[in-house]
Amino acid sequence: MNDVTQKVLSMLESAEGPVTVEEISRTLDMPRSMISRHIKELRENGHDIESSLESGYLLIRSSGPITPDAITRVLRTTFIGTDIRYYESVGSTNWAAKKLCLEGDPQSLNGTVVVAEEQTGGFGRLGRAWASPQGGIWASVILTPKLPVDSLFMLMMAASIAVARAIRRKYDLGALIKWPNDVYIGDRKAAGLLLELSADGDDIHYCLLGIGIDANVDVSQLSPDLQRKVTSIRTELGHEIDRASLLASVLREFESRYMILESGEYEPILREWKSLSLTLDNRVSIRTVRRSFEGTAIDIDQHGALIIRKDNGRIEKVVAGDCAHL
Repeated sequence: MNDVTQKVLSMLESAEGPVTVEEISRTLDMPRSMISRHIKELRENGHDIESSLESGYLLIRSSGPITPDAITRVLRTTFIGTDIRYYESVGSTNWAAKKLCLEGDPQSLNGTVVVAEEQTGGFGRLGRAWASPQGGIWASVILTPKLPVDSLFMLMMAASIAVARAIRRKYDLGALIKWPNDVYIGDRKAAGLLLELSADGDDIHYCLLGIGIDANVDVSQLSPDLQRKVTSIRTELGHEIDRASLLASVLREFESRYMILESGEYEPILREWKSLSLTLDNRVSIRTVRRSFEGTAIDIDQHGALIIRKDNGRIEKVVAGDCAHL
C-alpha cells in the first residue's frame, strides 16, 4: 500500500462519518479522478468502504491483520505502544511479554505491547484456559508502575474501564464491567483482563497486563458451553470491525487513566469503575478457595476488594474469588 493510499485510509479512519470526494481532494491535494483508484486499493486490502454520490466514502470495517503499522497509524499515545511486538501465533502474549522482561531490562520495556493473531495456550485468571482463536484481540502490555503493591488492582480497574469505554464510544454498545476482570455486553462476556506481577516484597520489577477481546471471533465456532456464555463485537453488530483501531482506542483510554493513577489520584478511577459496574447493587454468589456464600454487592475498595452484604446482614470483603450474578 503506497503512502498516498495510507493517507486516504487515515482520513477515513479518523472521520466521524462519511468523507466527501471534495474533502479528500482538498486535504491531500489530489485530483478527484485519482481518489477512486486509492479506494479500490483499500478495498482489495480488506477494508470495507461504502460509497455514495451524495455523502462520499465511509469506512465500515477493516478485517486485515492487527499489525504494528495498522495500530500505530491510529494510536496517538505518549508511551504505551511506541514499541509493538507482533506474532501471527503464540502460546500466550503474557508468556511472550514475560520472556522479553527476563531477557532484557523491564524499565526500558515500559509500555511495550505484545499482540498476536491467535494464542494457542491462552489463559485467564487462576490459570484457566482462554479460547483465543483468530479474529480476537490478544495483547499484553509491559508496565513498570510507580504504585504501592497493595494498589496494583487499580491497574486492572483502569484497564477494564478502558475496554468498556472504547467499546461504548466506538460501537454504541452497552459494555459493562463484571468484577473482578471481565467486560460484558448484555449477559455475555466479550472481554477479559489479566494482571501478572513480578516483585520482591514491595519492589515491583514489572507487571504484565493481558487484554483479550472477542472482537471478530465467530462465536458459532466455539464450544456449545462457550456459546452460551460469550459474545463478540462482530456478533453484536452483525459485521466485522477494525481490530487495530479498537486496540488503539483501548490503549489510549488506558494510558490516560494509568497516568492518573501514577499521579496518586485513585478516586476518579474508583468512581468511573463504579459507574460502569455490572456487579454493584446486584445479588451475587461468591466462591473462594475456602467457602461459598451469597449476598448483595454494595461497594469496591481501592485494593479491588468487593464488599458484600450477606443475607444475615454481615459485611464481607472479598479480595479474590469467583463472582456469579444471581
